[in-house]
Amino acid sequence: MRSAAPATVLFDAPGPRARARHHALSAVTVLVVGLLCWVIYSRLSAKGQLAAEKWTPFLTADLWRTYVLPGVVGTLTAAAWSIGLALILGVALGVGRLSRVRPVRWSCAMVVEFFRAIPVLIMMIFAYFVYGLLNAFPPQHLALAGVVTGLTLYNGAVIAEIVRAGVKALPGGQSEAAAALGLGWGKSMRLVLLPQAVTAMLPVLVSQLVVVLKDTAIGYQITFVEMVRQGTVVGSQYSNYLPALLVIAALMITGNMVLSAGAIGLERRLRRARHTPLEAAPIEPEGTPGARVV
Repeated sequence: MRSAAPATVLFDAPGPRARARHHALSAVTVLVVGLLCWVIYSRLSAKGQLAAEKWTPFLTADLWRTYVLPGVVGTLTAAAWSIGLALILGVALGVGRLSRVRPVRWSCAMVVEFFRAIPVLIMMIFAYFVYGLLNAFPPQHLALAGVVTGLTLYNGAVIAEIVRAGVKALPGGQSEAAAALGLGWGKSMRLVLLPQAVTAMLPVLVSQLVVVLKDTAIGYQITFVEMVRQGTVVGSQYSNYLPALLVIAALMITGNMVLSAGAIGLERRLRRARHTPLEAAPIEPEGTPGARVV
């Protein structure tokens, strides 16, 4: 006898009519998407944007050395500084929001809510002009300082909320166990709560760090040399905006994938370290010199 189809708790298994309707809708969807892709391709081809000569400049070392690589270096530099400073600021503000001292807790909450409410571009422009008036940085580093300041303040406030939520999500027994061991609030946070919360927070932190990398493109508004700006310069110089932006998009996607892969590897390593049992110390047999009683 043929066994009955397994039941599902999510939805009723479709009958013959429903399956036929699903197949028909899938075929129509494929046809519509294919037609839309053909229309886009034909329009771009008619304007010459898909011609081989539009891609030829990217086969020369001069274009990469003059335009693309400076943008890549600018993006990675701003992202590295912003990520490092935002993590430090976010952890400090997040722990401050969990403090038992009321003035510290309120002050950190005000700082977090203030910088979360201001658009990143406004903070970049404000920092750029303030640094220029104060001569705080050399002119060639002024735009970089403005970009890093805006990204650090905004993403630090967001990471602070991630840290606070990650620690709050831990079981209450963790802090109680730390208190039973005689640990104060500071040691309990540093040795017990934060290490456990880091593993749970990593996926959200990775998403926020990817946002930092992408938001470096906003620095275009304050003349910061980054990938998107250089891509538009290449498109204007060689009249190949579509290939230029596609190349820049591929570079940005590659950077985001590398960052995500590194964070996933770190998360697996932390989880493995947490679940690896400690090796027991060898016990010497009785009657041998230097035997220990365990």
